[in-house]
Amino acid sequence: MFRIVTEAIVVESLYRVVRRNDGGVVSFVGAVREDADDGRRVTALWYEAHESMAVREFETIANEARQKFGDVSIAIVHRIGELRVGEVSVAVLAAASHRGAAFEACRYAIDELKRRAPIWKKERYADGAAEWRPDGES
Repeated sequence: MFRIVTEAIVVESLYRVVRRNDGGVVSFVGAVREDADDGRRVTALWYEAHESMAVREFETIANEARQKFGDVSIAIVHRIGELRVGEVSVAVLAAASHRGAAFEACRYAIDELKRRAPIWKKERYADGAAEWRPDGES
C-alpha cells in the first residue's frame, strides 16, 4: 500500500496489509512535534505533495528495499494538509520473515522517502510566523 492521504493515518490497518505470515513487522510513525529544530514552538504543519509522483517514488523505494533486503512487504502512507501537534504525518511498515530484514527495509524506506519524495511542509509557529521547511529534515 502506497498512498498520500488527507485523513488520519491508522497504523493498525497498515499492519494488517503488510503482515502476511511474517515473523517480523517493523514500523516507523512520524508525528508532528511541538518544537522546531531551532527551538520555536510549533502549533501545526501544512504538508503538500505532488501526489502521483510521490506515490510512484514510494513504490520505487519499496522495490529497491526488496532488492536490497529480500522478500519484504512494505506500506508507505503520508498525510497532507494541516496537521496539529501529535498527529501522525507518515507511517512506514515493513514485514519480513526475520526482524533484521524488516528493520533494514523500514529504515531504508523512511530515509529515502525523506530524501526523495516530492513532499513539502510549512511549519506554523506559536508567534504567528510560518516557514516552508524541507521535509527531509529529522
